[in-house]
Amino acid sequence: MSSTRLRSAAELAARARAAMPGGVSSGQRSIPGLEDLVISRTDGARFWDADGREYVDFHAAFGPPLLGHNDPDVTLAVISALTRTDLAGVGVTPEEIELGERLIELVPSFQRCLLTSTGSEATFHALRLSRAVTGRRLVVKFQGCYHGWHDAVSLNVISAPEMIGRRDPISTGILSEVLDATLVLPFNDIAVLRRTFADHGPQIAAVIVEPVPHNVGALLPDQEFLQALREETTRAGTILVFDEVITGFRHHLGGWQAISGVTPDLTTLGKAIANGYPLGAIGGRADLMDEFSTIPGRPVFFAGTYNGHPGIAAAANATLTKLQTEPVHEHVFTLGGRIRDGLSALFAGKGVPAQVTGYGSVFVAYFMTGPRPRTYADLLANDVGRFIGYRRNLIADGLFELPLNLKRSHVSYRHTDQDVDRLLEAADRAIDATVLDGGATLTTGVSTMGSAHEEPAC
Repeated sequence: MSSTRLRSAAELAARARAAMPGGVSSGQRSIPGLEDLVISRTDGARFWDADGREYVDFHAAFGPPLLGHNDPDVTLAVISALTRTDLAGVGVTPEEIELGERLIELVPSFQRCLLTSTGSEATFHALRLSRAVTGRRLVVKFQGCYHGWHDAVSLNVISAPEMIGRRDPISTGILSEVLDATLVLPFNDIAVLRRTFADHGPQIAAVIVEPVPHNVGALLPDQEFLQALREETTRAGTILVFDEVITGFRHHLGGWQAISGVTPDLTTLGKAIANGYPLGAIGGRADLMDEFSTIPGRPVFFAGTYNGHPGIAAAANATLTKLQTEPVHEHVFTLGGRIRDGLSALFAGKGVPAQVTGYGSVFVAYFMTGPRPRTYADLLANDVGRFIGYRRNLIADGLFELPLNLKRSHVSYRHTDQDVDRLLEAADRAIDATVLDGGATLTTGVSTMGSAHEEPAC
């Protein structure tokens, strides 16, 4: 790289830091050692930085571009929609109507649906609606699950060992009264779940859960645990909310509820729904959804200037069409399986303790011994230094996995077998370099960092 181009990247990053706190618009984009990373172009399974360096992208923006960056069919649909109309802020558009009908057809719990701009907004509305219709105060979430930036669920995501079982907010500025109304339970623990409902059932308005806690990599759920959630919430008259912002569409067109056969009362969606365009959704039982103020006179306020933007809705419709008509899931599941199997073989062959897990197009390699992790407490065994060091060594080789503790990686429709080959070849080198360095001194010259919270773009 020329010194001129390096100065250009540094100058752009300096301008960003002068204009924006930290130089980024989301906390999880400020990565130690990557402060001067400026993305200049994206296409397919790759992105390029301002210095012209190419990366095979397995981070994939925390998961939205399931079809790959800048999918031409999605882009064409957006352009076509915007040549006809943009945001009017009144009434409804044909794009919204079509998307609503398709979501109701695809997602088992959807009898009605509403569109938002982000998943965080969708989960916020789900909890407000649950409290309104039940008249109750408490909500239940699970350690390691992230449901957005709003106060009721902004706690106990990636917690230090001493904070497990205690209130662990991810931000200051949250009223203690709000946090007191949230109960945090261990994921996959049926005994604690049943005991909590025995003690507090009549006061619990909602249980919100990622059916697969992907915000800490991939904790696969026990089927019995999801069934117990449904049993206890039904018995107590509590609203069961599946946060499928990550699992929806990436794992199945009907979400994890279609895979598990466990149908929640409400579901929130986001990320892969529009292949990277900003869109979320909330849907569920008609009797619940009809309490929103989108029906005049109903008591639960729901609004958003950008909700249902026709260009964004068109992106979602084009994404769903491609997911329904092309072998997207077959392709990404095959490549994801190759990666998990290949990484498992590499670690085993080198005698390096690791647990490689995930589902479909999602994969993560934890540096730990023991069986596949089932709860957040199991993940405390992950060697953070090695986890981050391994990924920094991949980045030095042109393969981008986010170098933050416990973060998952993704395959898109535009990744190829050759990309997987390249990843496994780079992983071979990265494992050796990371283990030899003890996970502390990295080939990129950047020190490791500890745990961090998930992106506020649920």
